[in-house]
Amino acid sequence: MTDTRPLLIELGTEELPVKALPGLAQAFFDGVLAALDRRGIAVARGDARPLYTPRRLAVLLPGVATTQPEQRSEVPGPYVNIALDGDGRPTRALQGFAQKAGVEWTALERTRDQKGERFVHRAVSPGAPTVALLPEIVNEAIAAIPVPKGMRWGAHAWTFARPVHWLVVLLGDEVVPATAFGLQAGRDSRGHRFAHDGAVTIARPQDYVAALDAAQVLVDPVARRQRIVDQVQAAARAVGGEARIDDGNLAEVACLVEWPHAVTCAFEPEFLAVPQEALIATMEANQKFFPVLVGGRLSEHFIGVANIVSRDEAEVRKGYERVIRPRFADAQFFFVEDIKQGLASMDAGLKTVTYQAKLGTLADKVARVATLAETIAPQVDVAPALARRTAELSKADLQSRLVNEFPELQGIAGRYYALQDPSLDDLPHDDRTALANALDEAWQPRFAGDDIALSPLGKVLAIAERLDTLAGGFAAGLKPTGNKDPFALRRNALGLARSIIESGFDLDARALIAHAAALAVDAVVSRSAADAGDKKPRGDIASPPDAQTLAHELYDFVLDRLRGYYDDRNVPPQHFAAVAALKPASLYDFDRRIDAIGSFAQLPEADALAAADKRIRNILRKADIDIPGQVDPALLAEPAERALAEAVEAVYAETGHALAQGDYVDALAHLARLRPQVDAFFDAVMVNADEVAVRANRLALLKRLGDRLGSVAAIEQLSG
Repeated sequence: MTDTRPLLIELGTEELPVKALPGLAQAFFDGVLAALDRRGIAVARGDARPLYTPRRLAVLLPGVATTQPEQRSEVPGPYVNIALDGDGRPTRALQGFAQKAGVEWTALERTRDQKGERFVHRAVSPGAPTVALLPEIVNEAIAAIPVPKGMRWGAHAWTFARPVHWLVVLLGDEVVPATAFGLQAGRDSRGHRFAHDGAVTIARPQDYVAALDAAQVLVDPVARRQRIVDQVQAAARAVGGEARIDDGNLAEVACLVEWPHAVTCAFEPEFLAVPQEALIATMEANQKFFPVLVGGRLSEHFIGVANIVSRDEAEVRKGYERVIRPRFADAQFFFVEDIKQGLASMDAGLKTVTYQAKLGTLADKVARVATLAETIAPQVDVAPALARRTAELSKADLQSRLVNEFPELQGIAGRYYALQDPSLDDLPHDDRTALANALDEAWQPRFAGDDIALSPLGKVLAIAERLDTLAGGFAAGLKPTGNKDPFALRRNALGLARSIIESGFDLDARALIAHAAALAVDAVVSRSAADAGDKKPRGDIASPPDAQTLAHELYDFVLDRLRGYYDDRNVPPQHFAAVAALKPASLYDFDRRIDAIGSFAQLPEADALAAADKRIRNILRKADIDIPGQVDPALLAEPAERALAEAVEAVYAETGHALAQGDYVDALAHLARLRPQVDAFFDAVMVNADEVAVRANRLALLKRLGDRLGSVAAIEQLSG
């Protein structure tokens, strides 16, 4: 059995970049494992993972083989016809090869490849001790760490993310004589910068975590993260609330501290009049604090996480409260001033803000969105006038001071302003609330995995907004290319599709896209004419984009984004392709067809019918005669074709209502019952009969069958 010992490598630094720290640690860990693997050194990894704090990167492996396995080598030499002369004596080529290998030529072996027989030198050498290979392994792993911008320190040429001050490399209880950044490896680490004096001597790798813990350094990031969560939650409960622990904020805090300690703080309650999203944003993004909520609403308490257990916690608390107050005061000032200004005034300012050079101002965009919203609204039982009015205010808060300071509050700020704006006092309470909420919801989904808008009005606005963004982007020549997508059109296409599908809105997406494309093309042409000072009719503008072509491209673009959407839902690619081939006008209808195909694919008849449909398509494609529009019963000579014709007519009658109602599962279930007649037809009937009239009639029967088989999806796509 191979002898193994635990391995510890620790690289001690000054405070590493917070956001880069987990990636640096993972790269170091992976680099050490890769370097060991390249040398064939066995590793018992167990549950080992990267260990790190702001001041160190560490690799701790529970078992590493102390010796390489035997090293086998095989060096090909000259071919026999070159290596030996006519008398079988070695040529200079063979003698040189043997001399280089350090053996007599007679000790060489022979092997054969595609070109013939050749000499080969095979050798087996004992593996090197791991301790002798580790210096090179350590430096290989360090070199593999992706440091975007190296830092220099001292009078030498070394670079790293931050200056390096100590190096620990232990294999078992033995110090490995490694060197990196001019530092000789030892067994002395360092504890907490302020809470521990002197070195922390590591006797054995397995003592590492406990030794640093005693020196007030929690080196395991998972344990450190959990301690933060536990302490923050406990501190919030102590003041009667619940901590808001954002994953991104938590990850950064865990990379800022080595010995976390939660400190409960508070701010003046009058700041709670400011939108809580602004206060939460500044606490999390700027100060890395954890807000405390009571009943889902922000309270005056928050939790800071110190890097030390202070002897005077009150001073730490004062410091945290002091740094947050100016930002809150700014947010309060911006909010109060915005309320005084009002949404109408903000909205008027959009006329001076360019949205996109070819598409005009933000006010122009708002007008297009309002037109689209007014068109969509009556189709989903939303008042068109309310939809238009909401859309007309949908970008007003972009002119607010609060959104200028906190861009992530766009829409959220509008909701607060709409609830307090006197210009909306004429609206009934419910309409005003719906309008305010829709201004916020229109931005949803804001990110991958986010929910779509909740209210019907919010959904209408979200759909109209994305329709215009997509159409405008394509009309202005901003189609995504490769990784470039400056207007986030891919994200908007997926947001549009999700908003329609998940809302259950049976909208004609083709018609809406065509409407949006026409508005966008008009905007581009009008802007071009205005820029040129040209008042000529549209037809005189050079090369205007074609709205119809644009609409087709946009529809296909949206379908392409749906491919990934259904892939995430584990829908097989062939199911998606089967529905996409029909290009349904309604995306909600598209979704229902996807579900139906999933059910159909589980039926025992599915594979055979899919194969039959594929066969029908191929036969019809190759037909060299005109196919009649109707089947003539008088020309149905064979029993199998008469039976199929009767079954097809029956299934047309059975599925007509289901298809009209969008009950695709029921329709496909009826179609599945055609399998016996279809199988019998292809077994007994020659489609390409010599008599032209009979052949044409059979093709007409197959076409009628194929039309109904393809009424839900192109099921031939399910056939391999």
